[in-house]
Amino acid sequence: MTVGERLAQRGLLLVTAESCTGGWLGQAVTAVAGSSGWYERGFITYSNASKCDMLGVQQATLDQYGAVSAQTAQEMALGALNRSRAQISVSITGIAGPDGGTATKPVGMVCFAWAIKEGLVQQETRFFTGNRETIRRLAVATALQGILRLLHDVTAVA
Repeated sequence: MTVGERLAQRGLLLVTAESCTGGWLGQAVTAVAGSSGWYERGFITYSNASKCDMLGVQQATLDQYGAVSAQTAQEMALGALNRSRAQISVSITGIAGPDGGTATKPVGMVCFAWAIKEGLVQQETRFFTGNRETIRRLAVATALQGILRLLHDVTAVA
């Protein structure tokens, strides 16, 4: 079953918060006919300022952990929920390259968070290899897989 089918079946709306994918997840979601029934909106927050302004990410979080961190991903996911009508969110922040990596945060490091209004938050950090397009494509696929996993976990708990 697809993400859209699962969301529609449960009557849930999705919101996305993207950084390194620059809207690619939103594009993938809206490429599906009927997505207006389960996709509420997307935030593209490429700069640190936009993460703070649009999603309420705390400047202290960015200062302490950086834009590419589990902490920032979580604040992005929760902020997207708080600033939308959706009940489930996903966030993506990472380093797609080819530049920008460091020894501790290499190119290909992508942090994800998935949240649901009831308070369940899941996080994951992945290290992808490949060029910029490959890393971004893998990030979108991982985000979608995580939504399915979250929906399954919520069903198992309910």
